[in-house]
Amino acid sequence: MDVKIDGPLYSGKAKDVLLTDDPEIVAVRFRDDITAGDGEKKDTLEMKGYYNSVISAKIFEVLEEAGVPTQYLELREPGCILARKLEMIPIEVITRNIAAGSIVRRFPFTEGQEFVPPLIQMDYKSDEHGDPMLNDDIILALGIATRDELEEIRRITLQINSVLRDFLKSRGLILPDFKLEFGRDSSGRIRLGDEVSPDTCRLWDMETGEPLDKDIFRRGEEGVVGAYRRVARMILDDEDIERWNVEL
Repeated sequence: MDVKIDGPLYSGKAKDVLLTDDPEIVAVRFRDDITAGDGEKKDTLEMKGYYNSVISAKIFEVLEEAGVPTQYLELREPGCILARKLEMIPIEVITRNIAAGSIVRRFPFTEGQEFVPPLIQMDYKSDEHGDPMLNDDIILALGIATRDELEEIRRITLQINSVLRDFLKSRGLILPDFKLEFGRDSSGRIRLGDEVSPDTCRLWDMETGEPLDKDIFRRGEEGVVGAYRRVARMILDDEDIERWNVEL
């Protein structure tokens, strides 16, 4: 895609969103920054953004092929994705297939307990307010989204969960939970945005149960980038590695 990348639009905790000469398209640069605990724990890990970008690109392509509307257009190069410009909705949509992390600390669930059907949790994306949990009434009162949009977000989320669980299972990975963000494109259509990577998903090795995601960093352990590289090796096909010139 022949677009020229211009100046910055937005800078987040681990990514920069840049304008292009096409008003409908942005460039998303994945940085090597990593955070946990609402940004209280920080570090920079070489190649972390590189692997997150190619993992996200692959997952977005799998989802697009399954009919999920996303903002993804193409991986311009490892580390940079071209995407449709979205008006982001400040909701973190967390889907839980297996109890792990904060939900075990906050509620009387047992670690490893399976949720059938999966749980969908929505949090207000606001560092200022501590990302509190939302319900439909609060979302509507804040004017964050309409009732129809919430129904569409839930529908797409469940579709994503079904597609991703099957795809990752075929590559030897378990998907306990993951976080999604959505936005509106220029026509008002709801699309999946942001990223889908080991930064936003719990991923466990199917054979060993070993975590291959940001939980490694949360626990203060070594090997974060090695785990992300391993996920990339597991989910990328040979043709992906060749067309994107990925170093694994």
